[in-house]
Amino acid sequence: MKAWEHFKTINHHKMLVMKGCFRAGLYKQGLLHDLSKYTPTEFLVGCRYFQGNLSPNNMERKEKGYSSAWLHHKGRNKHHMEYWIDYGVGEKKGMTGMKMPIKYVVEMFIDRMSASKNYQKENYTDSSPLEYYENGKAYHMLHPDTRILLERLLHMLAEHGEDYTFRYIKKVVLKKKDYGKRPGSASALCCTHKN
Repeated sequence: MKAWEHFKTINHHKMLVMKGCFRAGLYKQGLLHDLSKYTPTEFLVGCRYFQGNLSPNNMERKEKGYSSAWLHHKGRNKHHMEYWIDYGVGEKKGMTGMKMPIKYVVEMFIDRMSASKNYQKENYTDSSPLEYYENGKAYHMLHPDTRILLERLLHMLAEHGEDYTFRYIKKVVLKKKDYGKRPGSASALCCTHKN
Protein backbone atom coordinates (compact mmCIF):
# COMPACT_ATOMS: atom_id res chain seq x y z
CA MET A 1 0.00 0.00 0.00
CA LYS A 2 2.78 2.48 0.93
CA ALA A 3 4.57 1.67 -2.34
CA TRP A 4 1.48 2.53 -4.37
CA GLU A 5 0.85 5.74 -2.41
CA HIS A 6 4.50 6.80 -2.83
CA PHE A 7 4.35 6.01 -6.56
CA LYS A 8 1.20 8.15 -6.92
CA THR A 9 2.80 11.00 -4.95
CA ILE A 10 5.97 11.15 -7.04
CA ASN A 11 3.96 10.82 -10.25
CA HIS A 12 1.68 13.66 -9.19
CA HIS A 13 4.68 15.84 -8.30
CA LYS A 14 6.38 15.01 -11.59
CA MET A 15 3.23 15.96 -13.52
CA LEU A 16 2.93 19.27 -11.68
CA VAL A 17 6.57 20.12 -12.41
CA MET A 18 6.22 18.99 -16.02
CA LYS A 19 3.21 21.26 -16.54
CA GLY A 20 5.09 24.17 -14.95
CA CYS A 21 8.21 23.56 -17.02
CA PHE A 22 6.16 23.27 -20.21
CA ARG A 23 4.40 26.52 -19.30
CA ALA A 24 7.83 28.16 -19.02
CA GLY A 25 9.04 26.59 -22.28
CA LEU A 26 11.47 24.18 -20.55
CA TYR A 27 10.21 21.04 -22.28
CA LYS A 28 13.28 18.81 -21.87
CA GLN A 29 13.55 19.66 -18.17
CA GLY A 30 9.85 18.97 -17.71
CA LEU A 31 10.21 15.50 -19.22
CA LEU A 32 13.42 14.60 -17.37
CA HIS A 33 12.56 16.11 -13.98
CA ASP A 34 13.24 13.81 -11.00
CA LEU A 35 13.66 10.61 -13.00
CA SER A 36 16.11 9.38 -10.35
CA LYS A 37 13.15 9.03 -7.94
CA TYR A 38 12.21 5.89 -9.86
CA THR A 39 15.59 4.20 -9.27
CA PRO A 40 15.73 1.55 -6.51
CA THR A 41 18.05 3.72 -4.38
CA GLU A 42 15.42 6.42 -4.07
CA PHE A 43 12.15 4.61 -4.73
CA LEU A 44 12.58 1.91 -2.08
CA VAL A 45 13.45 4.47 0.59
CA GLY A 46 10.41 6.48 -0.48
CA CYS A 47 8.17 3.43 -0.07
CA ARG A 48 9.59 2.53 3.33
CA TYR A 49 9.33 6.01 4.83
CA PHE A 50 6.24 7.27 3.03
CA GLN A 51 4.02 9.57 5.16
CA GLY A 52 2.02 11.42 2.52
CA ASN A 53 2.44 14.90 3.97
CA LEU A 54 6.23 15.31 3.93
CA SER A 55 9.27 13.98 2.15
CA PRO A 56 10.21 10.37 3.02
CA ASN A 57 13.81 11.59 3.00
CA ASN A 58 13.10 13.56 6.19
CA MET A 59 11.93 10.38 7.93
CA GLU A 60 14.95 8.39 6.73
CA ARG A 61 17.22 11.20 7.93
CA LYS A 62 15.49 11.21 11.33
CA GLU A 63 15.99 7.45 11.74
CA LYS A 64 19.51 7.06 10.29
CA GLY A 65 21.04 10.48 10.74
CA TYR A 66 21.30 10.93 6.96
CA SER A 67 19.22 10.20 3.88
CA SER A 68 20.76 7.86 1.34
CA ALA A 69 17.93 8.68 -1.08
CA TRP A 70 18.57 12.42 -0.80
CA LEU A 71 22.34 12.05 -1.25
CA HIS A 72 21.63 10.07 -4.42
CA HIS A 73 18.95 12.49 -5.61
CA LYS A 74 20.75 15.80 -5.12
CA GLY A 75 23.81 14.54 -6.97
CA ARG A 76 21.78 13.77 -10.10
CA ASN A 77 19.34 16.65 -10.36
CA LYS A 78 20.67 20.07 -11.34
CA HIS A 79 17.57 21.93 -10.16
CA HIS A 80 18.64 21.40 -6.54
CA MET A 81 20.85 24.06 -4.99
CA GLU A 82 22.79 21.30 -3.24
CA TYR A 83 23.97 19.95 -6.61
CA TRP A 84 25.87 23.24 -7.04
CA ILE A 85 27.80 23.23 -3.74
CA ASP A 86 31.56 23.11 -4.28
CA TYR A 87 34.78 24.52 -2.87
CA GLY A 88 34.99 28.25 -3.44
CA VAL A 89 37.86 30.07 -5.08
CA GLY A 90 39.53 33.34 -4.15
CA GLU A 91 38.10 34.78 -0.96
CA LYS A 92 35.57 31.95 -0.60
CA LYS A 93 37.82 29.02 0.35
CA GLY A 94 35.26 26.74 2.01
CA MET A 95 32.17 25.04 0.68
CA THR A 96 29.88 27.51 -1.05
CA GLY A 97 26.98 27.69 -3.46
CA MET A 98 27.97 28.08 -7.10
CA LYS A 99 25.96 30.19 -9.51
CA MET A 100 23.21 28.08 -11.05
CA PRO A 101 22.27 28.39 -14.73
CA ILE A 102 19.02 30.35 -15.12
CA LYS A 103 17.03 27.39 -16.46
CA TYR A 104 17.78 25.37 -13.32
CA VAL A 105 16.84 28.25 -11.02
CA VAL A 106 13.49 28.38 -12.82
CA GLU A 107 13.09 24.60 -12.48
CA MET A 108 13.97 24.88 -8.78
CA PHE A 109 11.25 27.51 -8.37
CA ILE A 110 8.72 25.29 -10.17
CA ASP A 111 9.84 22.28 -8.10
CA ARG A 112 9.27 24.19 -4.85
CA MET A 113 5.86 25.39 -5.99
CA SER A 114 4.86 21.87 -7.08
CA ALA A 115 6.13 20.22 -3.87
CA SER A 116 4.07 22.67 -1.82
CA LYS A 117 0.99 21.84 -3.91
CA ASN A 118 1.67 18.12 -3.63
CA TYR A 119 2.06 18.03 0.15
CA GLN A 120 -0.31 20.82 1.22
CA LYS A 121 -3.08 19.85 -1.17
CA GLU A 122 -6.19 22.01 -0.50
CA ASN A 123 -4.25 24.15 2.03
CA TYR A 124 -1.87 25.39 -0.68
CA THR A 125 -1.74 29.11 -1.44
CA ASP A 126 0.59 31.06 -3.70
CA SER A 127 2.45 32.08 -0.52
CA SER A 128 3.15 28.47 0.52
CA PRO A 129 6.43 28.02 -1.43
CA LEU A 130 7.81 31.30 -0.06
CA GLU A 131 6.83 30.40 3.52
CA TYR A 132 8.52 27.00 3.20
CA TYR A 133 11.64 28.61 1.74
CA GLU A 134 11.75 31.25 4.50
CA ASN A 135 11.67 28.52 7.17
CA GLY A 136 14.95 27.02 5.92
CA LYS A 137 16.56 30.07 4.32
CA ALA A 138 19.23 30.48 7.00
CA TYR A 139 20.65 27.05 6.17
CA HIS A 140 20.78 27.35 2.38
CA MET A 141 24.13 27.53 0.62
CA LEU A 142 23.19 29.61 -2.41
CA HIS A 143 25.22 31.86 -4.66
CA PRO A 144 24.07 35.46 -4.00
CA ASP A 145 22.80 35.92 -7.58
CA THR A 146 20.92 32.61 -7.46
CA ARG A 147 19.37 33.60 -4.13
CA ILE A 148 18.21 36.96 -5.53
CA LEU A 149 16.54 35.36 -8.55
CA LEU A 150 14.88 32.53 -6.60
CA GLU A 151 13.58 34.88 -3.92
CA ARG A 152 12.29 37.31 -6.56
CA LEU A 153 10.25 34.54 -8.17
CA LEU A 154 8.92 33.24 -4.83
CA HIS A 155 7.87 36.75 -3.74
CA MET A 156 6.33 37.44 -7.13
CA LEU A 157 4.28 34.23 -6.91
CA ALA A 158 3.10 35.13 -3.39
CA GLU A 159 2.18 38.69 -4.35
CA HIS A 160 0.92 38.36 -7.92
CA GLY A 161 0.08 34.68 -8.55
CA GLU A 162 1.09 32.06 -11.08
CA ASP A 163 -0.03 33.66 -14.34
CA TYR A 164 1.89 36.86 -13.67
CA THR A 165 5.01 34.99 -12.49
CA PHE A 166 5.09 32.61 -15.46
CA ARG A 167 4.69 35.53 -17.87
CA TYR A 168 7.66 37.20 -16.19
CA ILE A 169 9.71 33.99 -16.38
CA LYS A 170 9.03 33.58 -20.10
CA LYS A 171 9.29 37.22 -21.17
CA VAL A 172 12.14 38.39 -18.93
CA VAL A 173 14.03 35.72 -16.98
CA LEU A 174 14.52 33.07 -19.68
CA LYS A 175 15.38 35.69 -22.29
CA LYS A 176 18.61 36.43 -20.40
CA LYS A 177 21.75 34.43 -21.17
CA ASP A 178 23.25 35.16 -17.77
CA TYR A 179 22.63 36.98 -14.55
CA GLY A 180 25.11 38.56 -12.18
CA LYS A 181 26.21 41.87 -10.77
CA ARG A 182 25.79 43.93 -13.94
CA PRO A 183 22.93 45.23 -16.14
CA GLY A 184 20.65 42.35 -17.05
CA SER A 185 21.55 40.54 -13.84
CA ALA A 186 19.26 38.82 -11.37
CA SER A 187 19.59 41.89 -9.18
CA ALA A 188 18.78 44.13 -12.13
CA LEU A 189 15.84 41.89 -13.04
CA CYS A 190 14.61 42.27 -9.49
CA CYS A 191 15.14 45.97 -9.18
CA THR A 192 14.02 47.20 -12.59
CA HIS A 193 10.85 45.11 -12.90
CA LYS A 194 7.73 47.15 -12.24
CA ASN A 195 5.03 45.35 -10.28
